[in-house]
Amino acid sequence: MLLVALLAVITVFRAVRIVPQARARNVERLGRYHRTLAPGLSFVIPYIDRVYPKIDLREQVVSFQPQPVITEDNLVVEIDTVLYFQVTDPRAAAYEIASFLQAVEQLTVTTLRNVVGSMDLERTLTSRDTINSQLRGVLDDATGKWGLRVNRVEIKAIDPPATIKDAMEKQMRAERAKRAAILAAEGQRQSQILTAEGDKQAAVLRAEGNRTAEILKAEGEARAIDQVFQAVHRNDPDPKLLAYQYLQTLPQLAQGEGNTFFVIPSEVTTALQSVSRAFAENLPRSPATKDVAPADDPAVKAEDDAAQAAEGVAAALAAAAEADARTS
Repeated sequence: MLLVALLAVITVFRAVRIVPQARARNVERLGRYHRTLAPGLSFVIPYIDRVYPKIDLREQVVSFQPQPVITEDNLVVEIDTVLYFQVTDPRAAAYEIASFLQAVEQLTVTTLRNVVGSMDLERTLTSRDTINSQLRGVLDDATGKWGLRVNRVEIKAIDPPATIKDAMEKQMRAERAKRAAILAAEGQRQSQILTAEGDKQAAVLRAEGNRTAEILKAEGEARAIDQVFQAVHRNDPDPKLLAYQYLQTLPQLAQGEGNTFFVIPSEVTTALQSVSRAFAENLPRSPATKDVAPADDPAVKAEDDAAQAAEGVAAALAAAAEADARTS
């Protein structure tokens, strides 16, 4: 009785199958494919139906070992690939091929060698997207009958030989040194250009400043001369007064330390005559004034000034004569 109960329990357990979500199980009846169990609760006939292991229907990621591939320029590179695929038909994945993972790996290697074999090393290193798209197209077409869908194929790494790596590093260092030298030369060139432009602008500004200063100085002197000229003409000076001022200024011309040659203009005699006539005409004619003149009389003061001016002229003439004698 106990044996019958145990057999009944085992039969019930074999008849009830629970399949998780995103999984599938193939069922054979009497050695022949019967159906595929969907996720959820399912019933089979014990001892007649055979249920195979679960098949994962989710997208799977497989990373293959690095494979040696020969490029067009006869260089051997190691290429790592990553494959993203998904089982779409559990029956085909189980009955169309013995091991779909091994089949996908071998197909990836052969396709990769065909694609990379038509490229040189430089193109291989810079054409990963092209290689990925070609691999995906070939794998998707070939694995469709196996109940698989290849979503993406990515190249994880491309390792050239050690000698090629050293040569590439040297080339990279040379390129960087070249770019650094070019940038330094460009910077020095720009610096010299900016310095030259700054010097040019500074010279132009200095020239403009000097010109403006000279113009303002000339305008100031012109205004000063104009004001003096207007003041002289406004006061209407007597020619005798001008002659007297000329005689007073003449001795100052010989007082410079560098004056070794002094020319007495011919107007000096005319000026002396004018001053003498002026003082002679202005002197009083009375007998009293001829004998004694007051100390504060204008005529006496004018006569003294004339005498001092004459003495100054004589001193200037003597100094000029002495200087002429020394130079000769």
